[in-house]
Amino acid sequence: MPYEVYLKKNEERRLLAGHAWVYANEVARIEGKDKNGSLATVYAHDGRFIGRGYINHLSKILVRLFLRSEAEEEDAALEKRICAAFALRKKLFGEETDCFRCIFAEADDLPALIVDRYGDYLVAEFLSLGMDQRKEKISDILEKVCAPKGIYLRGDAPVRRKEGLPLENKLLRGEIPERILVRENGLTMEVDAVHGQKTGYFLDQKENRFAVRRYCRGARVLDCFCNSGGFSLNAATVAREVTAVDISPLALESVRANAARNGFTNIRTACADAFEYLRALRAAGETFGCVILDPPAFCKSAAEVPGAYRGYKDVNLTAMKLVEPGGFLVTCSCSHYMTMPLFEKMLRESARDCGRRAKILEVRVQAPDHPSLLAAEETSYLKAYILQIE
Repeated sequence: MPYEVYLKKNEERRLLAGHAWVYANEVARIEGKDKNGSLATVYAHDGRFIGRGYINHLSKILVRLFLRSEAEEEDAALEKRICAAFALRKKLFGEETDCFRCIFAEADDLPALIVDRYGDYLVAEFLSLGMDQRKEKISDILEKVCAPKGIYLRGDAPVRRKEGLPLENKLLRGEIPERILVRENGLTMEVDAVHGQKTGYFLDQKENRFAVRRYCRGARVLDCFCNSGGFSLNAATVAREVTAVDISPLALESVRANAARNGFTNIRTACADAFEYLRALRAAGETFGCVILDPPAFCKSAAEVPGAYRGYKDVNLTAMKLVEPGGFLVTCSCSHYMTMPLFEKMLRESARDCGRRAKILEVRVQAPDHPSLLAAEETSYLKAYILQIE
């Protein structure tokens, strides 16, 4: 008999508003018995139907709601949601780019499923047991909808362990080249879908990378935590010179390859810890017209926020000291636990403590192929502040 999950009193409000996660501690009782990963029906305390989703007793997120109507059939709903997600991206992007997130999990009503397009290839993450068990069925739909030359599974995200899944990367369909060439903002970039971070590239910053060009005209630019050089190359289209800093030699190899491919001779790389490098530049009296900070998430849980706050303040305060008067700081956070008000508070304290006056010119978020649900604050995570430092 399929699982029937009954919530505690009043625990349905968040779910009825559109959130997809049912936590184990919100459940009053479970009836029936089935396998982990199967479809479970969720009811309110008074027996009202809430939805159906994939259940996993190994996870704190007991059920990820997927079907909101009792009449919906699983296979038909999967195809309908995938088609709708691809249709949205067709409206968002033209010929100037062929790399974007096709499916963004809960925001596209496909919990725990990520699919990124890089040219003619798709890279997928199945981040829950239920989705992973259906990866062949989903691959069939992706082939039907998109006709890719290859579909690759990036299964090395640590969250898979919490779902009882192995960490594994493998080819699901077709073929995948060692390097995929994509178009972004008029530039040609190489993506390493097999060894690169996440699915190979950080697509959520694509529009923010283009936006920095106006702040880099004729400037000396410092790009810290540069990864494969997305910000660096966009800056290099207008900058006098760009220094790209990352602790990963592999990432810097990609920066140099991308610079050469686009004919840039004004980018140099530095393999270093960004915190130490910034302090060394400060000690040497260096200044820049624009400093870009796009670090990895400093906090992945609420308990880590205080330490992350100190880390963000450390790197931003030092960066502000390196910006020449009238220059710009582009600073980002990709952790939803570091909320926008908290991030702005950190910037305000950093400016005060280093004795610099700062103006907010822009506050930007993730690109529209990474939509966020008003009902699920976890889907709104990226913030990018552009400041003028006086």
